[in-house]
Amino acid sequence: MSEQKVITLQHLKIGQHARVVSISQKCHGLERRRFIDLGILPGTIIVAEMRSPSGDLTAYLIRGSVIAFRSEQTRFINISIL
Repeated sequence: MSEQKVITLQHLKIGQHARVVSISQKCHGLERRRFIDLGILPGTIIVAEMRSPSGDLTAYLIRGSVIAFRSEQTRFINISIL
């Protein structure tokens, strides 16, 4: 069985699917809690849907909902591309 390369969510291209591996240990407090409340848990599938013209916001399909994150937030979410 081959190992999947782990990257951060900020590297996911529009249309790509990924599986959440973990939330970085550098993410604390309310931000970590928000990710967990949104269902960003190991095993969750995320699809990059669209990016804002400025490139700072990206919308992701997560558990049936479209949620936008700033690029600085996506650095805390570790994924493997499917």
